[in-house]
Amino acid sequence: MQIYNTLSKRKEEFKPLEPGKVKMYVCGPTVYNLIHIGNARPMIVFDTVRRYMEYKGYEVNYVSNFTDVDDKIIKKANEEGVEPSVISERYIAECKKDMEGMNIKPATKNPKATEEIGGMLDMIQTLIDKGHAYPAADGTVYFRTRSFKGYGKLSHKNLDDLQGGNRSLLVSGEDQKEDPLDFVLWKPKKEGEPYWDSCWCQGRPGWHIECSVMSKRYLGEEIDIHAGGEDLIFPHHENEIAQSEAANDKPFARYWMHNAFLNIDNRKMSKSLGNFFTVREISEKYDLQVLRFFMLSAHYRSPLNFSADLMEAAKNGYERIVTSVDNLKFLLEKAADAEMSEEEKQLVTEAQGFETKFDEAMDDDFNTADALAAIFELVKFVNSNAKADSSKAFLEALKQEIVTLSDICGLIVDKKAEMLDSDIEALIEERQAARKAKNFARADEIRDELLAKGIVLEDTREGVKWKRA
Repeated sequence: MQIYNTLSKRKEEFKPLEPGKVKMYVCGPTVYNLIHIGNARPMIVFDTVRRYMEYKGYEVNYVSNFTDVDDKIIKKANEEGVEPSVISERYIAECKKDMEGMNIKPATKNPKATEEIGGMLDMIQTLIDKGHAYPAADGTVYFRTRSFKGYGKLSHKNLDDLQGGNRSLLVSGEDQKEDPLDFVLWKPKKEGEPYWDSCWCQGRPGWHIECSVMSKRYLGEEIDIHAGGEDLIFPHHENEIAQSEAANDKPFARYWMHNAFLNIDNRKMSKSLGNFFTVREISEKYDLQVLRFFMLSAHYRSPLNFSADLMEAAKNGYERIVTSVDNLKFLLEKAADAEMSEEEKQLVTEAQGFETKFDEAMDDDFNTADALAAIFELVKFVNSNAKADSSKAFLEALKQEIVTLSDICGLIVDKKAEMLDSDIEALIEERQAARKAKNFARADEIRDELLAKGIVLEDTREGVKWKRA
């Protein structure tokens, strides 16, 4: 299995720290509002990475945090006249609803920043004791950036260039820093803000320290994979490396994975441009499985453009897989309970070849675009070879192939059987009787009546099929 490592800027063979186990940390959202589709991309991408790792037999310890103390959370709390925890808990709950809709597996652990303050204080004190951090007169604690010799190795930025031209790290309080590039580990409280006691001042942690501490607590000092959006490479992940490796005196993460940006109609997503969509808004028009399919339709390191046309294409692609599985289920209801013929056994072996193609795509840095293409090839093969006279064992084997590969991608394609109301069942039976009696006018009336109730009928050689409109 090859993974592109942002740290080395090349694909590397995946070798876990401990055979059969994967320690994986994914930076989660700051919970001050409903999550947007930009948040959804890393959630879906790295959930799929986890699923594939588990399919390959690894035990995955998957940790993803919630940042529940932040300027935006505090601002919203002040606007509503409530405690910041009210805002964060509200949107953690809403985030979990959206994640469930996208079929994202629950993390092994979802730590919250506010519950890990003690660990942050301990790590900050360790950094001070080792000479990597220092408190200023007002109680702010800064990380001594130049004390960490490897600074810049993830983003491939040079410290001198940063100081000369790039001001991404130059934040308020420069006058009390030893170096303009030093960044905040702890900051004093402001009026109306939540705070915690420390030996430096009453205050709260800087953003970067939380992930270093939570990763260490729940996964250990050294982990296999650290992941997130490419916007986090610098300064967030760069600072995490500096803090963690300076405190623990060992490498932080072996593999750094980052997904590319999501654009809207070829423009950067922005509230100011009016092209900002929440996952909840998308769910009002589409099954969130369609959003998941869309996110996996491109390689995770490629920029992805979101548009109405592309979502419609994703909807059609997803429904094509679901329809194939539905057809198999329909055939299975009437299939003979017999062993596979020799010809069917040969066809199953051919079908398994698409699983090999799928695995090859996923082993090549999780190329979900090619993996989905393998599923489509399998669907085409199944549609051509599943017949009304096929054995039940053969149909079950084909169905299992499609469902298994789709499930690795987190796509739910084996929909639970929907029960029709008794009056609708009666109408379908009446229509069948009308057709048999050649009363086609009445049959058409019933079809229209069912369509008004959201039931679409399809007459096939095997019988009448229906689906929700």
